Amino acid sequence: MKLYHDEITTPVRDAASIVLLRDHANSLQVFLMKRHGLSDVLGGAYVFPGGKVDEADAQLDSTQYFDQANGDLPTALNETTLSPNQASALYVAALRESFEESGVLFAAQATAEQIHAATALHQSGLAFNQILQQLALRLQTASIVPWSRWITPKMSSVSHKRFDTRFFIAALPANQIATSANHETTESIWLNPREALTRYWNKDISLAPPQIMSLVHLSRHDSVASVMQQATQTPVPLIEPQPYNMDGTRVICSPGDPQHTIAARALPGPTRLCYRNNRFEPIDGFKVLFLD
Repeated sequence: MKLYHDEITTPVRDAASIVLLRDHANSLQVFLMKRHGLSDVLGGAYVFPGGKVDEADAQLDSTQYFDQANGDLPTALNETTLSPNQASALYVAALRESFEESGVLFAAQATAEQIHAATALHQSGLAFNQILQQLALRLQTASIVPWSRWITPKMSSVSHKRFDTRFFIAALPANQIATSANHETTESIWLNPREALTRYWNKDISLAPPQIMSLVHLSRHDSVASVMQQATQTPVPLIEPQPYNMDGTRVICSPGDPQHTIAARALPGPTRLCYRNNRFEPIDGFKVLFLD
């Protein structure tokens, strides 16, 4: 994974991502997709379905296409300064990206025929909002739960762009299959969080810090219900990594680290990752990922 050194001067872009979960063989699994190696953002890394918020995401009529009032969404995101329309756009972006990147459509009472039709319409080039309108589908915004918020620091590390990304969690809808559904990704896989971290540590897959720490968080759970329960009962944590150089090595620290300006810990696991072996990894080795 390439390390960037320049300060990012471009504006922060709103983005949204969905962490798809399922119960499998008495264990929790998470869906990961490998970004195309030529992508200008995290090329070759395994990520969750997601992307930047588009202008059209804010134009969808929530009263017609949502299963809950959009006035409740800023509070759910733990961002009461957002307008309902701004919050709605984040939910729509997450649901749209889930559909466009993994083929998973969160739509109330959608039949297999409707999902198949939606996929065909998307492949033909029809916009997401138009697909919903044409098939009379209503989004299941209540099925995705805000999980965390990550803001890219000004000192670039794994990207030369800045994003304010809201991560949602959701159970894979019954009778749907997640897969690599567009040209931006080359393959996909379901893995237990600890297994995914083991593969990352063994250099079988590449992960960026938000994915590493999200999997660390998920590794504390053994079922979808456990994750969802914690998410609904805990305010959404804000993680603004702060980079610094230690003996010539780039280190990024999270809230709760002695080097971070926020003393309260936001996530379980290590509070700092250092860049070595062409990736970010915990300073004290693999086992520290699973220590609180």
